[in-house]
Amino acid sequence: MTNQPPKQYIIEAEEAKSMAKSKGLTLPQLLPSLVKSAQNLAHPPISKFAVGVVGLASDGRIFLGGNIEFPGLPLHHTIHGEQFFITNLAAHGGGSKLLYVAVSAAPCGHCRQFFQELRGISETQIAIADQENPNYKSFPSILPNAFGPYDLLDQETPLILEKHNNQLFLKDENLIIKNEYSVNLLNGYFDLIHKNEESLKMEALDAARGSHAPYSGCPSGVALMDCEGKVYKGSYMESAAYNPSMMPVQAALVAYMVDGGVGFERIVAAVLVEKEAVLVRQEDTARLIMKHISPQSHLRVLHCY
Repeated sequence: MTNQPPKQYIIEAEEAKSMAKSKGLTLPQLLPSLVKSAQNLAHPPISKFAVGVVGLASDGRIFLGGNIEFPGLPLHHTIHGEQFFITNLAAHGGGSKLLYVAVSAAPCGHCRQFFQELRGISETQIAIADQENPNYKSFPSILPNAFGPYDLLDQETPLILEKHNNQLFLKDENLIIKNEYSVNLLNGYFDLIHKNEESLKMEALDAARGSHAPYSGCPSGVALMDCEGKVYKGSYMESAAYNPSMMPVQAALVAYMVDGGVGFERIVAAVLVEKEAVLVRQEDTARLIMKHISPQSHLRVLHCY
């Protein structure tokens, strides 16, 4: 994924209005015309099937997403296009509701299920661009009799796109600066990582505090740092059906790409914050994916309570 030009994952409200006006379209009509641009954001070296997703949020901005595949890793590490889109939308505060969404092809069951974590999804209109009649229709038309959050949670529990404030604090032993980097870190970025260690740690904690984990009660967050010292964070987001959940490393990788990151090998450090000895842990899978996409990076795991 190196040597790629900058890509646009968010279109501001005024720009979106201007684009629609220039084409003689309404904002909902504009979305399907942007699906090809969203497909260009995809990186599917395994399937060769680029998925593009474009959505209009309640704040007037348009968000894009594409699928990301990781050769050499199990397929379940894949970031589905709709997962990428929802993560992008949630991370950048697109408002409390998704109004319209256009996709390049019919969403898989995994993604139809993940959309259920958005409050009011039954009111969202969806257009499937590759169908003979790609007109908008209600989301329940592609997932009738849906299983979702309200089968397991009360109506007051915040869902994705709504503010989360998990009351988490780092354990005392994590506040002691350790010399683990000097022993294990051989990637040439010791000074940079040491200088930014506190920021990396606190961004990961902030991501954990914002994670959506109402089903397991096991919030977590990841912060990544590139070779220039920029930090990108991602929050764990659960699905009522469990498997469609978005892991925190993948969420942080979405943040990295949306913010202009090019080439995962530029990631030199990562911090995972999660609870210790709980039913759902991210450490092993986080180490696997980081070792694969950026072998020289160092992952530190900090526990919270």
